[in-house]
Amino acid sequence: MKVGINLSTVEISEPGLTEPGLRFATAKSGALQRRADVTFFTPPGHGRGELPLVLLLHGVYGSHWGWAFRGGAHRALQRLVDAGEVPPMMLAMPSDGLWGDGSGYLAHRDADYASWIVEEVPALAALVDPLIRLGKRFICGLSMGGYGALRLGALHARQFSGLSAHSSITDYRQMQGFVEEPLSAFDLKPGEITDAGEAFLLNKEHLPPLRFDCGVEDGLIECNRKLHEQLREAGIPHEYQEFSGGHTWEYWQEHLADSLRFFARC
Repeated sequence: MKVGINLSTVEISEPGLTEPGLRFATAKSGALQRRADVTFFTPPGHGRGELPLVLLLHGVYGSHWGWAFRGGAHRALQRLVDAGEVPPMMLAMPSDGLWGDGSGYLAHRDADYASWIVEEVPALAALVDPLIRLGKRFICGLSMGGYGALRLGALHARQFSGLSAHSSITDYRQMQGFVEEPLSAFDLKPGEITDAGEAFLLNKEHLPPLRFDCGVEDGLIECNRKLHEQLREAGIPHEYQEFSGGHTWEYWQEHLADSLRFFARC
């Protein structure tokens, strides 16, 4: 169908043809100037009314299906809802735009991967189920997606009610250890703030509740410790936790629940 909101066309999957609660959408993005995909999940039986929206951002090499079909995010949320630990929420799990091994959720000169996430994905979420009114907005991610959640959450602080991240890179330069593309190939928009700590300092007075964690066997542990110390010295309230584990899906499967519980407390 044709729509506005900078999404010129949208295709949404039929609900009866997928696992209950899962929907898939493809939209032609004005920010990206091409089509992009999002996986959505709403706990079955949510009824009508207002639901929080949680944006879940994937890491390098991945796409929109990663959080659901490698991380089991929809099943994790369903278990927590069934146990009464969190209220029903809608999960929006977008592609990062599929530039190279990972766009970094940054604004490049040729495509704005940040606006795709912050502006267009929530607009697309509002089209998935006409019975749902979207309420508070949260953002979370792993690795590169953790970086996206921290940085975009800080730069657009007034749009989010909580931020969480797992095993995050904290500046896009750290992606050099993961991707084939040289940093020069990113060709970022002039003035783009790439350091998550700098983004937090910029909006220090307006930040929503924040948490992040990292495994002690993760190669990014020192980056996360440095960000924690930077935030502590700046007097920015946050929760930081370290757990056993490395940069693995097993770690993210286990600790996504920490983010969802945190958002419920927000």
